[in-house]
Amino acid sequence: MDIPSLEAFLAVAELGSFSRAGDRLFLTQPAISKRIANLESQLNSSLFDRIGRDVYLTEAGELLRLRARAVIDELKDIQTSVSQLNNRDIRQLSMASSHHIGLHYLGPLLKAFVDQNPLAELDLKFMESELAIASLLKREIELVFTTLPSPLNNQLNARVIWRDQLKFVVALDHPLARRQGALRLNELTQTTAILPDPQTTTYQIIEQTFQRHHIPLKRVLNVNYLETIRALVANGLGWSLLPATMIDDSLAVLSVDKVELTRNLGIMWHRQRTISRGAQVFMTLLAQATAAR
Repeated sequence: MDIPSLEAFLAVAELGSFSRAGDRLFLTQPAISKRIANLESQLNSSLFDRIGRDVYLTEAGELLRLRARAVIDELKDIQTSVSQLNNRDIRQLSMASSHHIGLHYLGPLLKAFVDQNPLAELDLKFMESELAIASLLKREIELVFTTLPSPLNNQLNARVIWRDQLKFVVALDHPLARRQGALRLNELTQTTAILPDPQTTTYQIIEQTFQRHHIPLKRVLNVNYLETIRALVANGLGWSLLPATMIDDSLAVLSVDKVELTRNLGIMWHRQRTISRGAQVFMTLLAQATAAR
């Protein structure tokens, strides 16, 4: 149902005449008749009985008359809301982030977005990368910040925003910390590796590195969160590969011969989803911050 057809219907119902309704709305009688016929087709019901020159509401017509004004008001409110949204008004933004990006990168961007759009409802979820991507594919969220997988699902777009340098680390009192010079990669297999879940992109980077050197990755303890991994490594339970941004004075960085690793962090969104005004503004802030950096 559309507003012009409903307004024509109400005019006929009030005036009891197609011609007088046309005069009120500055339309011809055939134009009024066409709009009424359109409504009757959509509702699969006759709205008026035409007896001679007189027009009477049917039962269905009376039911529509009681609700048509509210429907028109609601449709006009929707039009106004959408128009404002397209122009300047930001109502909400739904997004997800890995814990690492949320803790180390997103803070200034979120503050800038909230400062500029104080009435916007920000729905931010901290999720593991695989769950966030699944939610993105289901259209439950609009933007995802995470380690970018390779290959990328063909339904998604992605943009690299940050590059994390990855460092092999152990506790300060770990035997490997006392070694002079660069280690060989196979020396790491002699102690426990504390690594993320095997489904994560970070784990796959490590696994592929060992595979390229024809070294089995063994004695692995899998832990969900990088912050937990850092704590376990600092307590001497094994080695790990962590972003340089997470390394503090409780850890020793190992130099491993011929191995320099990075991972791409960035933003993903669904190719077939129309980007909301809120998402557009956030992506603009992101681009500005990237350019400034």
